[in-house]
Amino acid sequence: MSVGPFWRYYGGKWRAAPSYPVPSYGLIVEPFAGAAGYACRYPDRDVLLLDRDPVIVEIWRWLIQATPEDVLAVGDIPPGGTVDDIDAPPGARWLAGFWCNSGTTRPSKTPSKWARVYGQNCQNWSGWGVKARSRIARWVPKIKHWRAMIGDYTNAPNEAATWFVDPPYQTPAGRYYRHSEIDHAALGRWVLSRRGQVIACDQEGADWLPWNWRRDCKSTKGKSAEVAYVRDQMSLFGRRTA
Repeated sequence: MSVGPFWRYYGGKWRAAPSYPVPSYGLIVEPFAGAAGYACRYPDRDVLLLDRDPVIVEIWRWLIQATPEDVLAVGDIPPGGTVDDIDAPPGARWLAGFWCNSGTTRPSKTPSKWARVYGQNCQNWSGWGVKARSRIARWVPKIKHWRAMIGDYTNAPNEAATWFVDPPYQTPAGRYYRHSEIDHAALGRWVLSRRGQVIACDQEGADWLPWNWRRDCKSTKGKSAEVAYVRDQMSLFGRRTA
């Protein structure tokens, strides 16, 4: 059973993940972790998350070690205050910041207009509060075996695994990421060298891989014409390959 999304990240793939192939391997590696939308659909697998952004990694490290009680104990943003005023570890405060504004690339300090107007009355995305904490508290026991580390994608060991590679877009939409400077040609060569199953994503218009999948997907900002490169060595050869 899936979990999450633990928060909604710009360009996140939690909604689109069911459209992609299911993982063929027991290990999922997301070298551009963000909110780990693909891995959250398969929390029972071993999961290795990498990200260059220490804020993202700190949130995941806090979630992985947190108990449901830890999550429920994180307070609300005080009236007139910011997430910095919450008495909680940095990872928890930054998580609250992402809940303040849906689909961003960095935590917000205060609730967006949507969160202020609809607050806890919103059925699907309610801002930081009791509903958010209750959801997350139900999910954290399922990810205790996950790992998160700070690093560039090149730091990931080339293990036989399911690789879900969702970097900053090569298209103009990629400029919104905090770490958007990517040599996509080099990334493409790296992706083609991965062992196991590969699912690599971008928007239509990108040219760094020979895309063999296309679909219009829902996104936090509406619809996105997504392309992907999918290769599964297990399917090709009937077994996991070295």
